[in-house]
Amino acid sequence: MNDKRRLTLLSVMLMIFTSTFAFDNTSIAYYTMGDAGIIWYILAAFFFFVPSTLMFSEFGVAFRAEPGGVFSWLEKSIGLKWAFIGGFIWIASWVILTVSTVSKIWIMLSTTISGADKTGTWHILGFNSTETIGIISIIFIIMVTAVSTRGLDKVASLASIGGIAAVFLTLFFIAASLFLLVLNGFKLAEPIDFPKSFIKSPRSSYQSISQMISFLIYAVYAYAGIEALGGISDKMKNSKRNFPIALAVSATLITAAYAMVIFLWSTSANWHEVFQKSGVNLGNTTYVLMSNLGYSIGNSLGINHRSAEALSFFFARFGSFTMLLSYLGSFFVIVYMPIKSFILGTPQKLWPKSLPKLNKFGMPANAMWWQAIIICILIGLTSFGNSTATAFYEILTLMDNVSSTLPYLFLVSAFIFFKQNKELKKPYEIFKKKWNYIIIVIIVNTVLLMGVGSTIVDAIETNNYLDLFLELIGPVLFGFIGYCLYVLYERWIKKLEK
Repeated sequence: MNDKRRLTLLSVMLMIFTSTFAFDNTSIAYYTMGDAGIIWYILAAFFFFVPSTLMFSEFGVAFRAEPGGVFSWLEKSIGLKWAFIGGFIWIASWVILTVSTVSKIWIMLSTTISGADKTGTWHILGFNSTETIGIISIIFIIMVTAVSTRGLDKVASLASIGGIAAVFLTLFFIAASLFLLVLNGFKLAEPIDFPKSFIKSPRSSYQSISQMISFLIYAVYAYAGIEALGGISDKMKNSKRNFPIALAVSATLITAAYAMVIFLWSTSANWHEVFQKSGVNLGNTTYVLMSNLGYSIGNSLGINHRSAEALSFFFARFGSFTMLLSYLGSFFVIVYMPIKSFILGTPQKLWPKSLPKLNKFGMPANAMWWQAIIICILIGLTSFGNSTATAFYEILTLMDNVSSTLPYLFLVSAFIFFKQNKELKKPYEIFKKKWNYIIIVIIVNTVLLMGVGSTIVDAIETNNYLDLFLELIGPVLFGFIGYCLYVLYERWIKKLEK
């Protein structure tokens, strides 16, 4: 690739930020755990995000010339069979993430237009609101795929716009919250009862130890995605030096941003006053909080009720618009990076000849279109069930959480085999002593298993067997499909050898 077309350090960092950091994760954390969400995000970063990012930086530099990204990391470490099964589960997490996330775009669009979430009233051609969202989501996925297949430069440019929007929204929110804090004489809207406020959730459904630990799955989920950028290490300028720098700096900034933003929600939002109102759910909590922030600033400035309402609408619209740009940017990354890593990393004989074929822009367009078809089918199946808008978003979130966490068990465990393979050249190493990386792997896997395990136990204890099914169906189904495809591949190879 021509050096002028290679990705710069800044562009990769913006791609990492837009694909990993999500502003609405902070509002979900505050909605679920209040200020207690901070400690879980810090623990998830300390015991999962930071160490796993350091591992991924070693993987990325060692295999920087490999187009397969994550799949190449797994194959060179644990072998083709487990790499294929783990890779298929990883793809499943991204497919489910896409299905669950695309519906949120329309809440952002609705709030940008009207200042509030009106998606529950959307109807076209006689379809109800959930079905309407499904239809326009399918059209959106088709459009994103069509643009993304026209080159990595298009993906990088649009992702950068999303990254800039995410950074700008975060800085705007921090500045507005600090301004409100000064106006109120440094008095928080949500009083702090130390240490209770940072340990116990104000939400009645998150009081037991297993329920609180299950929140860890949300925190881990909030950091998911940075490994997908491993597939661009072969497209980056001076990747041996810049790739680990991009990962390390991004990981630090993302962790700090999550902790600070969660805390700053308490400057404007009294938990019980804001969240005990009807109509607040996981899908619209960000806009409820942003609207509340604007109204709180108006009240503190002493302006009249009408002006405070106008400021409230502005904050809600500004938050939704910048988040809309951020999410749009992330979609151009997630419809390309994972499928590129998987399809180009796996043996070409596994697929029909046309599937891994690159188009004139150097993109695996056929694979991307097949992925789009699968995503559209899943959106259709999910959207045309008998669910309310609230249940719709809850179901998609449940499907995504465990599915996006389990593949890390493969990636993190593979790191031990990667380190012990003396034939692999490792020009960049952070964990040099054997006991260091073994302990780190054990710690990270323990965190992952605690999060997944507590979620399962909580679902069983509360008889939420449908939730449990939704949480497990993604990784189980795709892992089984991956295993079956690998068996077919082995049989095909044996026939050729005869």
